Amino acid sequence: MSFKRFTPSDFLVSADSVTAPCWTNNVYNLTTFFTSSTQEASSQGDYVLAVYQTASTDDTAAIQFYLGYANQLGSGSTPYNSQIPQYSPSSTLYGQYRNLILEDENSGFVFGNVTQSQFFVASVERANYKQSLLPGSLNLTLSGSSTAKLYLTDNSNDISVVPYINGTRVYQIVSGSNGSAYTGTGYSNSGSYGWFVPDMGTILLNAVALGLPAGAGGGLGVVISSGSSVANGANNTIIYNAIDRGQSFQLNSQENVTSDYVFVRPQNAEFNYTTNPSFISGSTGEVIYSTFINSPQVYITTVGLYNDANELLAVAKLSRPLVKDFTKEALIRVKLDF
Repeated sequence: MSFKRFTPSDFLVSADSVTAPCWTNNVYNLTTFFTSSTQEASSQGDYVLAVYQTASTDDTAAIQFYLGYANQLGSGSTPYNSQIPQYSPSSTLYGQYRNLILEDENSGFVFGNVTQSQFFVASVERANYKQSLLPGSLNLTLSGSSTAKLYLTDNSNDISVVPYINGTRVYQIVSGSNGSAYTGTGYSNSGSYGWFVPDMGTILLNAVALGLPAGAGGGLGVVISSGSSVANGANNTIIYNAIDRGQSFQLNSQENVTSDYVFVRPQNAEFNYTTNPSFISGSTGEVIYSTFINSPQVYITTVGLYNDANELLAVAKLSRPLVKDFTKEALIRVKLDF
C-alpha cells in the first residue's frame, strides 16, 4: 500500500442543478384531480383537502398536494367557539403560514402592491419534490363557473433580483406562463395573484384577485369567490373545483447537488510496487520474480482517501484494473456527491 498527500490543486468543488417533475410517475402536467371523501369528513378536512392524481381508492393513488383556505379574521370556516368568531381553522392556517414565511405576527401578506387578509394555499406533498420547487416551471390553469380560464405562473423570469423574505425566496404569481407575465406586471386590480414560495413547496393564491370578473387578454380573475360564512372545508372545495376545471397544473422540482472532485495523479515513478503476496514473499519480503525488481508491473484497482490520522474516509473502485509501471502515468478522478 502506498500513500501520497494531496495538494490544493487536486481538489475541485462543483454544484449542479437537477430538475424533475413534481407529480407521481414523473408527470410534469397534472390534468386529473381527485379527493377523498373520508379525508374530507375527518378533522384534517377542516383545515386542508388532499388532492390525488387518481381516485383515492385506486392502488396507485398518491397525494400530490394539499389545498387550504386562510383568513386572518377567521372567516370562511366554522369557529371553534361560537362566542369567539375570530378563531377557526382558517385563522389557524393563516397564522401557520404567517409564522412559516413572514416570521412576524404583526406583518401581512402583500400580494404585489396590495395587502390581503385571505388567500388559498396549495402545498405540494413533501415527498414529491427534492430540495425545492423550480422557479419558472409553475403553470397553473384555473376556471370558475364560466368557461373563462386564468393562466398563472411565477414572475421569476421578469425580475433581475431574486426577492427574499426572511431568507426564503418569494416570487409573485402573475397572469402568464413559464415564469413570465403576458403583459406588464401580470397583476390584477387587487394586486398579484399570490406568492410562489419554492423553498417551502408552497403556492399562496390571492383569493380577492381570483374573485374578480374575467376580462380580455387572459382576464383579471375567474370569479372564484371565497365564502365568508361557510362550513369547514367548503372554501377548500371551491379552489379544488377551480383547479379541476382548469385541468392543468405543471410544476417541476429542483435540487442542487454539490460534488467534490479529487484528482489522483500517480506519476511514472510512483505506485509501481505492491505488497500483494503474488508479488512479494510473505516470509522474506523479497520480490518473488527478479524481472519485477527493475521492471515491475502492477494493476491499480482501488483508490482510498485517508485523513492525517491514516483513517480511511472513502473508497473509489475503478471500473477495470489500470496497468501501472515506470513508463506510465495516470489521472484518476474521484467524484464525491453530497
